[in-house]
Amino acid sequence: MFLIPCPWCGPRDQREFKCGGEAHIVRPRLPADLSDDEWGDYVFMRKNPKGVHHERWVHAHGCRRWFHMARNTATDRILAVYRIGEGPPAIDAAQSPTPCGEPAVGSGQTPVEGPANR
Repeated sequence: MFLIPCPWCGPRDQREFKCGGEAHIVRPRLPADLSDDEWGDYVFMRKNPKGVHHERWVHAHGCRRWFHMARNTATDRILAVYRIGEGPPAIDAAQSPTPCGEPAVGSGQTPVEGPANR
């Protein structure tokens, strides 16, 4: 468990909040003009990075307001909390994406040479 700093109520227990998925997803202006593939991408395709990720959260058992949070998904460290309508704050890109310095994509493991990998 960890504390989430609600922009209106202050730090509260994580159990009071619900994650609403990736932040800053813009709905298409003319959905009827999209192909099935484009609509499918809008509805289903989301980033799933290991490292810094911007998410929407709601204080479900408190003020019931939505807000955005920048969080390191590898460490659960909260990097920034900001209100809906505000742009994302600058996040230090020099921060290691994972506790052991692995890359943001994949496990960081290099493939082992062998008959299956040739």
